[in-house]
Amino acid sequence: MQELYPVPLRCLAHARSGDKGDIANIAVFAYDAHFYDTLVEQLTAASVQEHYGAMFRGPVRRYEVANLHALNFVCEGALGGGVSRSLRLDNYGKSLAAAILAVPILLSREQLTAVDARLLAAAGVHLPPY
Repeated sequence: MQELYPVPLRCLAHARSGDKGDIANIAVFAYDAHFYDTLVEQLTAASVQEHYGAMFRGPVRRYEVANLHALNFVCEGALGGGVSRSLRLDNYGKSLAAAILAVPILLSREQLTAVDARLLAAAGVHLPPY
């Protein structure tokens, strides 16, 4: 069996997010099409729901946007009732993109060598020896 190495999502993709009422929208865009299938496989609606935990009180739906190498997550009940009703500070839609980039994605050694070394170094990830 091939060994897999955890890499923060931020090494493979960037994200944008926003909010409307009590619904958050989080879009994740792979830097390289090479990693899109891996993101589709590992970054599921369930894994996003788990990552945010009790903060999201409603369902999370995922939409694949293959031509943009992107995944779009629509998260209901994510904002404590909405900006004008919530007592939460700084957890509105725009800050949720930063939080998703910490999700670990498992890569093979071969995939790991295809990631920009500067991004890996910044995240404290080192290539394993052969």
